[in-house]
Amino acid sequence: MNKKTFYITTPIYYSSGNFHIGHCYTTVICDAIARFKRRDGYDVFYLTGTDEHGQKVQQKAQAAGVSPKQFVDALHEQIIKLWATLNISYDKFIRTTDDYHEKTVQKIYQKLLDSGDIYKSSYEGWYCTPCESFWTESQLADGKCPDCGREVKLQKEESYFFRLSKYQDRLIEFYNQNPDFISPKSRMNEMINNFIKPGLKDLCISRTTFDWGIKLPFDPKHVAYVWVDALTNYITALGYLQEDHAAFDKYWPADLHMVGKEIVRFHTIIWPALLMALDLPLPKKVYGHGWLLFDGDKMSKSKGNVVDPFVLADRYGADTVRYFLLREIPFGSDGNYSTEALFARTNADLVNDLGNLVSRTTAMITQYFDGTVPAATQYTPLDNELQTLCLGALDKVRVDMDNLSAPDALADIFKIIQRANKYIDETMPWALNKNGDKARLATVMNVLAECIRFAATLLAPFIPQTADKIFAKIGYADTKDFAQLNSFGKAVAGLRVNKGDNLFNRIDVEKELRELAALAAADNAKESAPQTEQTPQITIDDFAKVQLLTAKVIACEPVAKSDKLLLLKLQVGTQTRQVVSGIAQYYSPQQLTGKTVVLVSNLKPAKIRGVESNGMILCATDGDKVVVVSPESDLPSGCTVR
Repeated sequence: MNKKTFYITTPIYYSSGNFHIGHCYTTVICDAIARFKRRDGYDVFYLTGTDEHGQKVQQKAQAAGVSPKQFVDALHEQIIKLWATLNISYDKFIRTTDDYHEKTVQKIYQKLLDSGDIYKSSYEGWYCTPCESFWTESQLADGKCPDCGREVKLQKEESYFFRLSKYQDRLIEFYNQNPDFISPKSRMNEMINNFIKPGLKDLCISRTTFDWGIKLPFDPKHVAYVWVDALTNYITALGYLQEDHAAFDKYWPADLHMVGKEIVRFHTIIWPALLMALDLPLPKKVYGHGWLLFDGDKMSKSKGNVVDPFVLADRYGADTVRYFLLREIPFGSDGNYSTEALFARTNADLVNDLGNLVSRTTAMITQYFDGTVPAATQYTPLDNELQTLCLGALDKVRVDMDNLSAPDALADIFKIIQRANKYIDETMPWALNKNGDKARLATVMNVLAECIRFAATLLAPFIPQTADKIFAKIGYADTKDFAQLNSFGKAVAGLRVNKGDNLFNRIDVEKELRELAALAAADNAKESAPQTEQTPQITIDDFAKVQLLTAKVIACEPVAKSDKLLLLKLQVGTQTRQVVSGIAQYYSPQQLTGKTVVLVSNLKPAKIRGVESNGMILCATDGDKVVVVSPESDLPSGCTVR
């Protein structure tokens, strides 16, 4: 019997390359949904990617002094690294510069032309380059883009148009027949009242004022409008109009397009109309979630309120970031990010509740039963209460996830964890052990181990690395599905536990806030510093070729006929060598004699003013200031510097 399929997508991302935690929100949500569906028996296809064409990409590349392709290649590398850091389990990553995508978009344009759904005319209207959106005069907000609030420009150019107005009545009919197509309901009302009822205008779908895009096959001086290019990724990634279209036949129509609220219009008006024109089924649901805000304002590099997910994941772990995004933010509405809230949620839920339960249970099983989970003997009503809670949890979490509410799902899972912690206090295993009631103690340990197994299995879609650690601690072989939750008690009996390190360590809030502030200040100072010519990057292997050693200056004198050079005699372990350095304007021979410096010891010898120099000492510069680099404390000469 074939598995039921589930096709889920995030919007494909464009960024200047400076990713913040807001970029992670949609992707982490979709990853949790995809992982949950896989464990629940679905054949899942999870798609994400990067949107790499358009005017703003070309402008960014020009500002950076690189080609558009070089610019987007760097973007691609960074976002792939970010998704790996956050453990995102996508099935395919599409780039709109992929050859197969570009060729298919050209076929789509040709098909629309042949069917009469596009025509050539000229466009004059208001264009927002950051949003890559066209607006009518009436749609502007105080003369600016209604989405981002930035300036718009009046554009006039020859263009091809898609007959969007032709599909207005069909769209309304579709909405009426599929009332859950756009969620939450407020988004549906917004689309109808703000865009459909005023009347749809035909859509400009080509540009001639720049050339970084997919050239139209029937008119190469035109490039595809970036939103048509981007939206069609959902079908080109599956093989639509390609030789191998098995994935398209299997997974289309999409079960869920998850998008930010600012791009609901494209996904619920333009995208369905394009699919109607192509005579293709429409997606089952588009969910427009809210924004992740910082102090009540949308995160933006230009506003200086971004939060670096790489820093957070490196310091506190990827699952800490994932858990906060999935648990703290009320889904469908705007949510506010604060580092204090991240720390509070981590300490309360992950350290106090989950970590404490696993630590205490494995420690007691180790102490009372030599590390082996005992079998239960006879359940009391109290034990049955926990058993009922565990066996009923999947149904509750499944309803939560069908409603796309990860916060509710996690709250239901943590009911097991919190109840199990209370159960420890109620049963007092230490007293049972002291009184020699081994039979009752065995049942209590078995119940606790089972609560942990149920919780870990249900948590796996949300914080997968933590779930794996928990399974390892209780010695359980995860079956990667929810079928393992059909029974209670027997699955853990006989397992060998391993207490090991804590799952999470308590965060010292004040200390961490100070350190993060210092990191942010250093980063801001670095960005505001005068930009110098970009130096080429090296690999760790390149760096490993450089041998840095401590060296003691045993003698120093000026180089004849030079007012800039000093000749230093250095003690390097058991050897001596001489080095010429251009620091005579900053140091006298007396100041350097006896000083410990850092030497590049394997630099190829060179003659400077006729004097052989065997190496180079390191110096730091700040404008006109030059300082010799020295170890913080006294070290013998010849020590390796790493």
